[in-house]
Parts: sequence; structure tokens; C-alpha cells
Amino acid sequence: MSSSEQAFHEQAGTVAEAFVAARREKRALTAYPGEAPADLAAAYHIQDLAIGIDGRPVAGWKVGRINPPLDERLGADRLAGPIFADSVVTAALGETPEMPVFAQGFAAGEAEFLLHVAAGWDGVVPQDDADTRKVLDAVHIGIEVASSPYPGINADGPPVTVSDFGNNAGMVVGPVLQGWESADFNAISVRFEIDGVEIASATTATMLDGPLGAVRFLLANLSSRGIDCSGDTWVSTGAVTGVHPVVPGQTVLAHFEGHGSIGCKIAAAVPA
Repeated sequence: MSSSEQAFHEQAGTVAEAFVAARREKRALTAYPGEAPADLAAAYHIQDLAIGIDGRPVAGWKVGRINPPLDERLGADRLAGPIFADSVVTAALGETPEMPVFAQGFAAGEAEFLLHVAAGWDGVVPQDDADTRKVLDAVHIGIEVASSPYPGINADGPPVTVSDFGNNAGMVVGPVLQGWESADFNAISVRFEIDGVEIASATTATMLDGPLGAVRFLLANLSSRGIDCSGDTWVSTGAVTGVHPVVPGQTVLAHFEGHGSIGCKIAAAVPA
């Protein structure tokens, strides 16, 4: 390893350690903890180091959108981040679980389709929707809870977002999407509410090649990073109605027309 490569690795390690420590201690970071990554390769290097430092098992991955013109400059229109197993909550019918966020950092709720890749994936990235459905064994409606100790996690651009676990802090798994094997995701209207007030509504028609495309992106991304995805894994496929900022004490609800609703209450993360 050259001196410049060593310096790059050490700098990435410093950032990764700072984010993991802040998350463990449930405290905010007033500034980015080091030199911010300029591209996605540097950002995923930080993320990979942080996953190793954190040490918790990963149950799935969130996928987010990279909007123009940054998608062209960065060479990707999506990004990914780990969802740790202890931050995944399966909500029973009518249950509204409490989900922690960094009160002085960034926090948001997102309505998402949660696609589950079955164990035994052979490493071949599907090329179309039909083949993508074949690697799945379930689809649920759900909510991604996005939160970071650093308030500028999204405002500073996609590489910064990627560097802190893709801005993920948890996932609420709702009811199974009945008929998912042939469901037209674009035909399902999704509505998002905060404290009973509708904030936005949309369908996946605005989301590039939709939830199935998000799975293809993720499998290719993980493969390129040398991450084994042969075990089962969740894919939180992207915010259907947008990224909606929240604060502790609020209750969010995602309604998927014809398929039910899922909600959670936002709480401030506190040290154990």
C-alpha cells in the first residue's frame, strides 16, 4: 500500500469510527467528522469500514435515489446503506411501534415497499423484472426510518449520505403485500401522513425502474463491493412519497391503497 493509499484508508477509518461512536452514544455531530468523501467509491469505503467497526449483523439494505445532475457526475442514480438487524421491527396489525432517531441530527420517515431476497441467491444479478421476482420470497409494505447524528447528512450530497450507513436508522415491516408475485407496484397509490395530516401521495411510477429495479441495483452494488448476499436479506427499495422530516413525538403513517397501512411513533434515541 502506497503512502497516499495508507493516508486515504486512515482518513476513512477516522470518519467511520466517529460515526459509529456517535451512533452508539446516541449523540449528534455538529460537523462532518473529517474530510467528506468526494465520490461514491470513497463513501462506500467509509461505509464498509464502519460496518466492520459496528459489528452488528446486517438484516437488509436501504436503497435511495441520487437525483440529477449528481447522478451523472457520480455515475449512479441510486445509493445503498445497511439496515442492522436490531433496528428492524415487525409490527403486528394495528401496532404502532416506537422508533428512535437522533433528535439533534437528521430524522425522516419514508413509505417504502420492502422486498425480501430469499436465501440461496446464486450471485447472478437479474436483468429484468420477471427474473428479479424469482429471487424474492416476500414483499411487505413498510417504513424506513432515516436518521443520522450529522444534521447535514443529506444536504451535503450523496457521498456524505452513503458514508453514514446511507442515513438509515431502522425499518418497520408491515403486512405482506398480497399477490406480490404479479403485483403492479405502479398501480398502488401510497399516502404518507404525519400526526394525521396527509403530507404527500405518489406511486412508484416516479421511481426510476421501481422497487424491482432497486433490488437489481442493490445486488450489483453488493457484489461489486465483495459483500456476500447469498443469505436472505431485506431491501427497502426507496421512498415512494418522498423523504419527510420528523421530530420525536410525532406519529407517521404510510397507507398503501388496497393493501393496508403501517405506522410508527418517532422517539428520541437515548443512551442505554
